[in-house]
Amino acid sequence: MLRVPMSRIIVCQHVAYEILGTLNPLLKEAGLRLRYVNFERDPGARPTLDGYDGLVVLGGPMNVDQTEEFPFLATEVELVGEAVARDMPVLGICLGAQVIARALGAEVRVNPKKEIGWYPVSVTDEGRSDPLLGHLDGTEQIFQWHGDTFDIPEGAMRLASSPHCANQAFRYGDKVYGLQFHLEVDEAMIARWLEVPHHVKEIASTGGLIDPQVIRESTPANIARLKELSGLCFGAFVDLFGQRAKDQVLGSR
Repeated sequence: MLRVPMSRIIVCQHVAYEILGTLNPLLKEAGLRLRYVNFERDPGARPTLDGYDGLVVLGGPMNVDQTEEFPFLATEVELVGEAVARDMPVLGICLGAQVIARALGAEVRVNPKKEIGWYPVSVTDEGRSDPLLGHLDGTEQIFQWHGDTFDIPEGAMRLASSPHCANQAFRYGDKVYGLQFHLEVDEAMIARWLEVPHHVKEIASTGGLIDPQVIRESTPANIARLKELSGLCFGAFVDLFGQRAKDQVLGSR
């Protein structure tokens, strides 16, 4: 039997309340070792990919153009570019997806409409055959929290869209994924996010177009399916780490 070395993953975190969520137990159950780079605590961190097998970039309230206020965003763009060059699995969620898009040369800009709460997300024809997004059954209610959007990078494949945001997910090559939406949240995370002062102000700025109580009332009806999709989609992504480790072992022989 092929002995596969334990995979190690770097997780880039921007704020305390944006965490791996339901992705965390999947990574740990697969025996993957995680190293967090917390840019909120250490904005000058310069992580290296040496000795690691993949990269996860989480969400945050900033946007990729705020590099003067948050210089670590430029660091992350470089890190993603290096990970892609090394053929590593890379996953970006919300802001993380925008960082990946920028690293691949695509534009990131303000979306015509903020999406905060539960919205229908539909897989594209390409998404239906994708190892991750193919688990979505046509159109699904998915949790969102974003005001920006990205163009699909050149050479990448659009996997999902929504009525108010054409580009919800993409895959570049076979190991790099950007997801604008949040598959990783659970009910407790959503409740916490609705109480974050920055989020309270953001919702208030919509002038009543977004109602936090509607989000709270919609969550129980949708959260079980989101958790199911999280296990299926993220489980397929976790498999990429094991495959990379096997490829490295075979390549060294």
